[in-house]
Amino acid sequence: MKDTPGWASPGSAPSDGQEPGASGPAEPADRPEPAQEPGPDAQGSGPKWSKEQPPAGQWSAPTGAQAPGQAPPPPPPGPGWGPRPPAGPGGYGGGQPGHGAWGGPPPAAKPGVIPLRPLGVGEILDGAVSTMRTHWRTVLGISLTVAIVTEIVVILLQGLVLNDRTSTEALNDPSATLSELARATRDALLSSSVLLLISVIGAIAATALLTMVTSRAVLGKSVTTGEAWRDARPQVLRLFGLLFLLLLMIFVLVCVGALPGILVASTGAGEAGAALAVLGSLGTGVVALWLWFRFSLASPALMLEKQGIVKALSRSAKLVRGSWWRVFGIQLLAAIIANVVAAIVVIPFTFLAAALSGDGATSFLNGTTDLGWTFLIVSGVGSVIGSMITFPITAGVTVLLYIDQRIRREALDLELARAAGVQGYGTDTPGS
Repeated sequence: MKDTPGWASPGSAPSDGQEPGASGPAEPADRPEPAQEPGPDAQGSGPKWSKEQPPAGQWSAPTGAQAPGQAPPPPPPGPGWGPRPPAGPGGYGGGQPGHGAWGGPPPAAKPGVIPLRPLGVGEILDGAVSTMRTHWRTVLGISLTVAIVTEIVVILLQGLVLNDRTSTEALNDPSATLSELARATRDALLSSSVLLLISVIGAIAATALLTMVTSRAVLGKSVTTGEAWRDARPQVLRLFGLLFLLLLMIFVLVCVGALPGILVASTGAGEAGAALAVLGSLGTGVVALWLWFRFSLASPALMLEKQGIVKALSRSAKLVRGSWWRVFGIQLLAAIIANVVAAIVVIPFTFLAAALSGDGATSFLNGTTDLGWTFLIVSGVGSVIGSMITFPITAGVTVLLYIDQRIRREALDLELARAAGVQGYGTDTPGS
């Protein structure tokens, strides 16, 4: 059998002749002998060897015959990747710490506070905290300014308007009539709604500015408060409109759920109407909660993509689709952590304010809105410190969650790497 051109069978000798000790087919008996030149040893018996032989112990027969005293050849390599090459700087064979398998994927680039790849829950929370720690001057400056302005408005409104215009004492009076209870409930809801609206406005302003800071921190770039404001200013009014639309949507849903119970109660069936109103409000409240987190990424989409309100809502719905529970869980966890940390700061200030203010302490313990100035100021200081903690965490987690969803669905990490100036990152992969 002849070998195919360009291919040598395993174990074949490089010469045309048969090596000593090699096994192979015998020569045909009728093959003619080649012509022999007469020489001095032409009549000798036995094979004729060349005078120049290789040194002993450095050659073995192709068939595997082993010379005495010679070490056996190494076994052939088994299946697999083969031996691991020596570690080198930046190489895949061990140059990067934490990558033990040779030929594994290279580590993700990390120009800023997060690695440019899909993130875990801990990495999102750590990225928000790292933004606070790395750019603390800008982050705390924005949070402190917004918290102080918001708390001043709350204190003035509470001390000058709400203390005189609202009364909730009937809620603690067992002998209060139904009309007095209804009036006290209305005043309590009005007071809480106004204070909540002011807090929400402050949170919107802080979110708008902190979104710009976090987006720069992902690229490893710093930003001043003035630069953050210049970037956010064109979209601030749209951000207010976006949040107003979301709050209006939730309010309308809750009212629609409670409307059948209100209509039944107006016919005289008070208990049945109240039960129906509660059940309806709970049902529509679940729908409102689902919509709130479905559109929770609209704020960073509006700020960073320079979108309109409707387009930002649709972008958030697209990014959250199929990941609602993940988005809900991460944001809920971040809110719990932020509020627990803030409560650790706020509660001591509240008790200190109650101790320093006699009337305010009595009103606070009774649950009324008639709070003294000393109580309002001291507790307001605690609220400012608490807001300095909650604003960066909640805003940072929302922005990083938005970036994570875009990395997972739109390969945003390639664009971020190019924007950060990472050399050679994703050059063989098309961008989004």
